[in-house]
Amino acid sequence: MPAAEPVRVGRKRTLPSSPNPLFLKWLTELRDEAKEKGLKIQYTYQKAISSLNKYPLPLQNAKEAKILQNFGDGICKILDEKLQRHLRENDAPIGSLPEGAPPPGRQDNNNRLAPSRKKNAEGDRGKEGGGRRKKKRDYVPQKRSGGYAVLLALYTQMQIPGSKGYMFKMELQAEAQLLCDKSFSVPDLGSKYTAWSSVSTLIRKNFVIKTHNPARYSLTEEGLALAERLESVEHDPEGVKDATGEEWLDQEEEERAPGLVDLTASDDEEEEDDDVRIQAAGAAQVRSDAGGAPAASKTPNKGSLPPGSYEIILCVDFIETTGGSNHRKQELVKELQRNGVNFDVRKLNVGDFLWVAREKVAPVPGQLRAPTGRELVLDYIIERKRMDDLCGSIIDGRFREQKFRMKRCGLRRPCYLVEEHGSAASHLSLPESTLQQAIVNTQVVDGFFVKRVQDVRESAAYLTVMTRYLMKLYQDCTLIWRSRELQGDEGGDEEERGTPSCSLISFAEFNYGAIKNKCQTVREVFARQLMQVSGLSGDKAAAILEQYSTPHSLLTAYERCTGEAQKEKLLSSIRYGKLKRNVGPALSRTVYQLYCTKGALS
Repeated sequence: MPAAEPVRVGRKRTLPSSPNPLFLKWLTELRDEAKEKGLKIQYTYQKAISSLNKYPLPLQNAKEAKILQNFGDGICKILDEKLQRHLRENDAPIGSLPEGAPPPGRQDNNNRLAPSRKKNAEGDRGKEGGGRRKKKRDYVPQKRSGGYAVLLALYTQMQIPGSKGYMFKMELQAEAQLLCDKSFSVPDLGSKYTAWSSVSTLIRKNFVIKTHNPARYSLTEEGLALAERLESVEHDPEGVKDATGEEWLDQEEEERAPGLVDLTASDDEEEEDDDVRIQAAGAAQVRSDAGGAPAASKTPNKGSLPPGSYEIILCVDFIETTGGSNHRKQELVKELQRNGVNFDVRKLNVGDFLWVAREKVAPVPGQLRAPTGRELVLDYIIERKRMDDLCGSIIDGRFREQKFRMKRCGLRRPCYLVEEHGSAASHLSLPESTLQQAIVNTQVVDGFFVKRVQDVRESAAYLTVMTRYLMKLYQDCTLIWRSRELQGDEGGDEEERGTPSCSLISFAEFNYGAIKNKCQTVREVFARQLMQVSGLSGDKAAAILEQYSTPHSLLTAYERCTGEAQKEKLLSSIRYGKLKRNVGPALSRTVYQLYCTKGALS
């Protein structure tokens, strides 16, 4: 039996630990937190952890980690904040090294790479050697910055008698733009941030609170106190210095670092930033007439467009120019060009044609493109229907849904443009009498204006005439922005400086509100459910919703009824439409069976 090999006795080699354990621990916590919330930024943190594990040298501060892969400004900023908090809690000087760092006398690669940082750290240690820490200054946004404008706009709105105490997003942007030198919609060159980005800073510092959906913004007690100080500065430029002992502080972090990518932003903040960029055409880029002087007042201008400062543009849905019969659709574009109509092809979420009043903006020297002016939607919208398209939409149910959405799009003059094409209706799935009856019902019952034409050329001619008519109609009008979210807000004064005014919504707000598949409320889903019942039109569904806004309220009403007969007739006496007719017992019985029958319907 061979002798066993002798066992080699010796000290086991220990694996080297990470020279930056605190950074590794904090990154792991950030990754796990992002993973719990389902955020994609967890993968960025994981890549940063891998890079940190491969780095063999200690880091003096997080800014030095920028030399590592996957370490950006956002991650470095978070780590620095955590490091400063850790050192303060452990009574260590701010400039001292984290756990695992080399002694101060040892010079490493990081010190050679950043001598200026080393000097700054030594300077900080020298200043704090006396034992008295530097007093943290109060947050005060820079004058005419995004945060400054938002605070003053909310404060001004609160001073109005009978104020609702909050503002919607687009309403707040329009008011605050007048007080800001930076655009709330268009980012500066080399940066993805706008003045609206400062709202996240105000929310994080508990100056502004965001609630509800659509979002409502209002001031907290701290925000109200700060806004009062800013308002006093409008009349006393020394107010801030007297109140805080400091001059105006730097701008918010987002505005101070162009090109900064905030890896810690929440999904809501990223969605807001994207929404701001998407709605660039619908927000104001206004400057004060007095060379940048503050324009705060108790009754601020709501972003009006005086006569001569805008032009009327026909907007054509891109579906009308692409797909299907390309020759027929290109013929429409050619006819409009031949007639000299100023039009723009874009995506419309409802309707095929509408008109906007676009602000005339002068080009800025040094910029490739001129700034985007505001766009207000005129109260005229057109849905174009060929007879074959009308037949198909009636069969699949799109026709009724389109009328419902057109009536609730926020524009007051909806119109149907019907192309009859002679005898083309005789070859369709529905008889011509049915199609003609549908057209008449659209005009008489639903209240739409219906224009009949023969072909594409007549359609183009009608659009041309309408464009010129609207140009003449609005040539002396002062247009005032209003919000769809404000019920009954039709513009305050009907006359301003002796000229008639029109209250219109912005194109961005109109198009966003008309999105077909956006997140819907319970009331909206309930309405769509009711409209799937045969014979239950949009007007009938709206009348039912006025009495019972949710399925729960309807089921509660059924439970209060004493018998089956009363339940079946619960909705029969509800009146709908202009003629105030009853819904009727047949539909009432059908809705009752739909929501209260257990099992399959017979």
